[in-house]
Amino acid sequence: MTIQEPAAALANFTHQIRVGWGDCDPARIAYTGRLPWFALEAIDAWWEHNLGGDGWFQMELDRGTGTPFVHMSIDFRAPITPRHRLICEVWPCKLGTSSIGFRVNARQDDKLCFEGKFICVFITPDTFTSKPAPHDIRDIVTPLLRPE
Repeated sequence: MTIQEPAAALANFTHQIRVGWGDCDPARIAYTGRLPWFALEAIDAWWEHNLGGDGWFQMELDRGTGTPFVHMSIDFRAPITPRHRLICEVWPCKLGTSSIGFRVNARQDDKLCFEGKFICVFITPDTFTSKPAPHDIRDIVTPLLRPE
């Protein structure tokens, strides 16, 4: 695992999603239920990018750290369609003793489509009990924190 260089830490992380025909309803926009899915995919990609290839799956199985969600909120700004790639900007906005908060802003064609706030807690998967954020994860996340 490598920690990002300072210049890389200042760059915004983005994840591109191809919105497909099957993601849409008869109104020809993405189903409301797909928007959290898109945001969670982007957060998982953020973990994978910043943990050297390890996403949620590896964190839980290989590192012994789960991060279930305790809060999600999304403000809808514009419809999402298959016409353009959905570009999700992801950043950690808060790091507590045993929790982490993420922001996700999603845009299509330079138009803000949704803004989301997501809070996870760090747990020991076998017992599903809260635990402090592991030191290696804290070391990676701390320089990447940006305000909400």
